[in-house]
Amino acid sequence: MSLKINKPLVSVDWLFKNLNSENLIILDVTIPKVTDKKEVSLDEKHQIKGALFFDIQKTFSDENASFPNTVLSAKTFEVKAQQLGINQDSCIVVYDDLGIYSSPRVWWMFQLMGFTNIAVLDGGFPTWNSKKYPIEKSKKQDYKKGNFSANYKSEKLKLTVDVLSAVESKSILIVDARSKGRFLATEPEPRNDVRGGRIPNSVSMPYSEIMENNLMKSEEDLRLVFNEINPKNKDLIFSCGTGITASVLALGAEIAGIKTHAVYDGSWTEWGSTEGLPIEK
Repeated sequence: MSLKINKPLVSVDWLFKNLNSENLIILDVTIPKVTDKKEVSLDEKHQIKGALFFDIQKTFSDENASFPNTVLSAKTFEVKAQQLGINQDSCIVVYDDLGIYSSPRVWWMFQLMGFTNIAVLDGGFPTWNSKKYPIEKSKKQDYKKGNFSANYKSEKLKLTVDVLSAVESKSILIVDARSKGRFLATEPEPRNDVRGGRIPNSVSMPYSEIMENNLMKSEEDLRLVFNEINPKNKDLIFSCGTGITASVLALGAEIAGIKTHAVYDGSWTEWGSTEGLPIEK
């Protein structure tokens, strides 16, 4: 019987119980934080048993784009997902080595491509490893081509022109996942060519505020957090540095039952380095 996921987050206990399901695909989607200069070789790291490495930065982002982590076209994403052995009936669990950092980005990318049988592993590799569940050394693998088919959902992604329009909107709220210091321009941006500040009329919601001990807060707590910043139930656009932690907020919103949300793909790196765009400090 094919495994189905009906929620965006699963526990390590759930994954361990279903580890041998035929259509299960586990993706290690780890990337380093932009402030972390130390790179870990695939030859040095461990992974959840049976996991495949999903390369966000080199394979599943447009390397010819002007800004980092730019999403691929639907067709290119489809081809690359097929090359990884992903099928239409696959059940995907994504995780990263930092707990919850880059895994929601890949969850969101598949949502963007119209694929919903996917969830983020709550607590990621640290929580899995703490339970002494099976791990193995990372290894290069050969893949049998899958039949994944993209069904692009454009409403889940926003471009700079959309965000500029949303700045004056009474029905849309722009939510920034960066730290308070970066939002208020009291601490520098990690990229030297990006100005400090924030998108006008945006609000601050650091992604770390919706997590505790590498785990997402409960559904009830997430509802309270989102209601506090968005009491009028406006449509939400999430932004961050390059679209990674904005996706953490998108995951939190989805868990909280909020459906009208999107990610600004270029995020602050694009906004802060584009001449002529308004900036608040």
